[in-house]
Amino acid sequence: MAKRTKKEIKETPAQRLSGIVKRCRNIMRKDKGLNGDADRLPMLTWIMFLKFLDDNEIVEEAKKKLKGEKHKPLIPAPYRWRDWAGNEEGMTGDDLLDFINNETCKLPNGKLGKGLFYYLRGLVSEEGNQREDVLVTVFKGVNNRMINGYLLRDVLEKIDEIHFTSNEEINTLSHLYESLLREMRDASGDAGEFYTPRPVVQFMVEKIDPQIGETILDPAAGTGGFLVAAFDSLKKQAKTVEQLETLQLESIKGGEAKPLPYLLCQMNLLLHGLEYPQIDSGNSLRHRLNEIGDNERVDIILTNPPFGGEEERGILNNFPKDKQTAETTLLFIQLILRKLRRKTATQRGGRAAIVVPNGTLFADGIAARIKEQMLKDFNLHTVIRLSEGVFAPYTDIPANLLFFEQGEPTTDIWFFDIPTPEGRKKYSKTKPMMPEEFDTLRKWWDKRKETELAWKVDFAGILEEKTTEAQPFWDIAEAAKAKSEKLKEKVDQQKKALKELEDKEKEALQKEIRANEKKIRALDAEEKENQSKGDAIYYAAFNLDIKNPNQKDKFEYKEPSLLVSQIVERENQINGLIQEIQSIVTTNGAIKKVEHE
Repeated sequence: MAKRTKKEIKETPAQRLSGIVKRCRNIMRKDKGLNGDADRLPMLTWIMFLKFLDDNEIVEEAKKKLKGEKHKPLIPAPYRWRDWAGNEEGMTGDDLLDFINNETCKLPNGKLGKGLFYYLRGLVSEEGNQREDVLVTVFKGVNNRMINGYLLRDVLEKIDEIHFTSNEEINTLSHLYESLLREMRDASGDAGEFYTPRPVVQFMVEKIDPQIGETILDPAAGTGGFLVAAFDSLKKQAKTVEQLETLQLESIKGGEAKPLPYLLCQMNLLLHGLEYPQIDSGNSLRHRLNEIGDNERVDIILTNPPFGGEEERGILNNFPKDKQTAETTLLFIQLILRKLRRKTATQRGGRAAIVVPNGTLFADGIAARIKEQMLKDFNLHTVIRLSEGVFAPYTDIPANLLFFEQGEPTTDIWFFDIPTPEGRKKYSKTKPMMPEEFDTLRKWWDKRKETELAWKVDFAGILEEKTTEAQPFWDIAEAAKAKSEKLKEKVDQQKKALKELEDKEKEALQKEIRANEKKIRALDAEEKENQSKGDAIYYAAFNLDIKNPNQKDKFEYKEPSLLVSQIVERENQINGLIQEIQSIVTTNGAIKKVEHE
């Protein structure tokens, strides 16, 4: 049998699309305005985004025409893809660059008007929450970095070969796009901030088990990994027209404040079939916590909050005074607790699966008070301990997966330790965690028992024990406070009586007042000291950095880079505590100044 030539072998959709993207990237490498994949992927994304929208517009136009209805285009001529990019005789070179970049330019129809990006940034709907507004947000954070208009024309012609009206091509391209996101993660120093390894995402979504009709939120969506996985899970359940409509319009919500990941998230969801992604482009922490009502709560939260971030003072003011902290992770945990649906007699409480660094488990102070709220109002039933390097190259610090549900206090907490594969000290960018490493955990999940990797902690017992230990100190503090308040009332009465006394009588009473004020200071110091001692014992119950009792202690080697990362993390926590102390000192100083005046 004669061998077939390459031309005779029909390409699969995956081969064809991979070839298109590869050729686009090769073309972009020739452009001096782009610097690596961190620049090339955003370029490809906004170009594909506009082609995707125009392909969908063509389908919508055809549907409306069949129904005899008038179609209102999202993007009118001459700014549609087909007018300037999909047209074989369309503009190129400097004319193309002017049309995309400039505020005023010569349009494809020969008239003068706004350039493409300026036009798209001005598309604002009357309601403020329509698809036009998504375009505005996307293109506010997008720039054309290519400086050669002829190379840009070549890229446009290649992308025009993609058919976003084909389900097969969209499914293939969605997987290809995810691989590009991973490449970008590796190419960009801070891209890991919004990337969670796929095996971790898949496991979290699988065990949180979203159902049609439930609302899923990721308030720190990044490129949309959790939302895409949840959407794919729900798609398998949607069988009726009503279920499909619910899935498209009500199920998936997110928040992402950074322009680039916001764009990548939109494209990621569109490619996976979500026609109207509801991604908020503002900071999810910008709303006052106590103003978030029941109608804004959701059934499920899946997220990996930013590690080690720091928020501005205006954001901190949205949180209770005793829980204000510069640590972004802790602010997001408070938001998550507030946003989960309350349990009712007829409705299950909201549930969450989140990623947190090790520091969150053992941190005290404000972190302990936040964990107290979580463990008293929510059932933290499972903590999965991940090994070093799972989130490399962004950080080598070990992380944990927390699974909890609103409505019942925590009694028992199950811990499960996923070790690194035998013969390896940690995961890395080149040797990441693989999906099969969750297999043992999956088998254990529904039939839980203690093993070398799993252990159960009686949190309710620990809390009761620590409360009992702390109570004597609190009793002493309470007694000192009562005596102090009683003396303060007496001193106030004595000071009022001074006005009506003779000088000799005044002198004796003033001496007594000074003695009482000295006693008050001593009582206040006694109260503060014993309250602190009791609190230290009590809040130790909320240290969740609990080692596996079923494994023998062994010397643990740690890479120098990990030690440095842990030192930096601890330093950030110390800085946060210093800021809290400074805030308290400043406040107390202001109070004393007012009292003195």
